[in-house]
Amino acid sequence: MPLSRNRVCLVLLALALAASAAMPASAVETEGDPLKVIPADPERFSGGLTRENNVDPERFGKLPDAAYGAFQRGLYITAYNLALPRAENGDPAAQTLVAEILSRGLGMKRDEAKAAQWYARASERGVPEAQFQYALVLMDGRFVKKDDKEAYALMQAAAEAGNLFAQFNFAQMLVKREPDARGLEKAVAYYQRAADGGLADAQYAMAQLYANGSGGKRKDEAEARRWLLLAARQNYDTAQLDLGRWLMAGRGGERDRKSGFGWMLRAARGGNVAAQNEVAKLYMQGLGTDPDNRLAAAWYILARRSGLVDPTMEDFFDGLTDEEIKQALERANRLR
Repeated sequence: MPLSRNRVCLVLLALALAASAAMPASAVETEGDPLKVIPADPERFSGGLTRENNVDPERFGKLPDAAYGAFQRGLYITAYNLALPRAENGDPAAQTLVAEILSRGLGMKRDEAKAAQWYARASERGVPEAQFQYALVLMDGRFVKKDDKEAYALMQAAAEAGNLFAQFNFAQMLVKREPDARGLEKAVAYYQRAADGGLADAQYAMAQLYANGSGGKRKDEAEARRWLLLAARQNYDTAQLDLGRWLMAGRGGERDRKSGFGWMLRAARGGNVAAQNEVAKLYMQGLGTDPDNRLAAAWYILARRSGLVDPTMEDFFDGLTDEEIKQALERANRLR
């Protein structure tokens, strides 16, 4: 998958979990490899830069002025017009703000090539956000010549400066560079810093590390469950699904089927296909909730529309009457 400004994926790791030891049977159950994901979208982070009207000016190298104020209020063209002269005169904060507007097409046509130029100029002046974004551009290679070595250096610099996304990305780079236990042990400190800063992806990574006793962390399911909860509270759907499973099974703490069902339902409502299938089964079995064949069928219909086929649920579906199927289809359409 090509790297992009809004969502970046590297097919990195079986996470050195397999390299440090065979994956235990009790490993966190997930759909695919959750640590592939490298977030680049500030709206994924709930620690201060979640929305345009709550943007941390530190991202732009301290810009508490009229340009930043306009940006914060969603007046993007005004912000651009105010910041551009300063950017052209070498102000790195203004350069970063201009790049942000251009890269996301805020109030104007998106121009990622021009944004890359501004990120490059600001990164040379040491703005961590610009260093992070330009590292992604260099890794991508669509708008500038691909340069993994320089991208690595910039990502490390941004990570050391405290950029949470850079910390998570740099951890991924370390594991990619050394896809064994040593690489993971080096990466853990960066996962930890990003997780402590509130990045849900990193919190989920920490849950995996504790669940498997990897990266120098001793196995601790209670701690793993704590990290799952933190990520789940930020609407990280895979964490919600895993936390639901753990609560249903009593892993890492007391069994709580009602809460487990609730977390899986949140993930299902958010579009997680595996969670939709799990919720269907729980309604069918009456676990954590009252049994309801119509809702069980409705949630399975949603999962099946996304390509998931479960033999158990297929058998259940085959046993429904025509009227029950009709009602389930109507309910599924409303759920969608």
